[in-house]
Amino acid sequence: MKVLMTTDTIGGVWCYAMELTRALEPFGVEVTLATMGAPLSRAQRAEIEARPNVTAHEGRYRLEWMPEPWDDVQRAGDWLLDIAAETRPDIVHLNDYAHGALPWLAPVLVVGHSCVLSWWQAVRGEPAPAEWARYQQTVRRSLRTVDLVVAPTLAMVEALDQLYGPFRKWQVIPNARDPQTYPSTHKEPWVLAAGRLWDDAKNIQALAQAASGLTWPVIIAGEAQHPDGWRASFPNVQTLGKLNAQALADCYARASIYVLPAYYEPFGLSPLEAALAGCALVLGDIPSLREVWADAAWFVPPHDQEALKAAIEELTADDRLRARYAAQARRRALRFAPKRMGAAYHAAYTELIASQQYYWSHLRRATV
Repeated sequence: MKVLMTTDTIGGVWCYAMELTRALEPFGVEVTLATMGAPLSRAQRAEIEARPNVTAHEGRYRLEWMPEPWDDVQRAGDWLLDIAAETRPDIVHLNDYAHGALPWLAPVLVVGHSCVLSWWQAVRGEPAPAEWARYQQTVRRSLRTVDLVVAPTLAMVEALDQLYGPFRKWQVIPNARDPQTYPSTHKEPWVLAAGRLWDDAKNIQALAQAASGLTWPVIIAGEAQHPDGWRASFPNVQTLGKLNAQALADCYARASIYVLPAYYEPFGLSPLEAALAGCALVLGDIPSLREVWADAAWFVPPHDQEALKAAIEELTADDRLRARYAAQARRRALRFAPKRMGAAYHAAYTELIASQQYYWSHLRRATV
């Protein structure tokens, strides 16, 4: 089976794509990976080279959520169709929204990792401004055209349906991470947060503001500079900057508590990584994180800094409580296994291919 898959090179979608391509290898799936958003880093090139079932085509086109992207979006569409004509994929798997309505000759699925309109509603508390109207129209046309819409949580499916639906068909396939990548070592008395620090959805500022009153130090890892150039700053905490995968895994392994008081997080790879490494979780009380973690995390209202501080202080003060939350989080995290994710996507691909074959077979019989 041959799959043409798009991915951006910024943030969690890249990690998702690398995990998925590895999980698809046992099924004999060959992936042509089309990258966009920013040039591949040296580490990303090394990741691709380590995947025997992946061939990469590097593009530097702007993504639909970036400023003034539409000329790039059109050029990227032409580029993707050229790649498809050359590789003749059985499935087109899009991790961006803008290209679902292109004249593909294979079944198409789009994965809704997040979106600007749902982000704006959750983080700003109001609908996105009029400048995002073209974005909404583009995403709506794409999602209504494709054969299958996939999202990592039901909460994200419902958000997409409300903003852009209805769809032909949808499915929830949770994300996954390899437990062997995130071992736990001797835990140390500090609190960790990680991710795109410039993204207000992560609400890292709330943790930074609470840090001055905490018993344990707070350490934050991640990119503070926005793709547009401005930089976020955080008082009262130690910042490590953007870490490579091994260095971040080491932080997870040593930290005792992982905190993400998010306003918006359609799934959350960083809490999953931290939980696999044995961290107790303190998370924003939002539907998607409740869906993923159930009773395996301590939830706090994202806007309530005092509740955040109290939760962290209670966990730091009680070794047994902290150990219980850490154990619950790791047990829950092990459910999100790469093998399960790979099998779910392979089954979805297979069903889409079979449906297309049935359609063309039925059409040929009808015209004889």
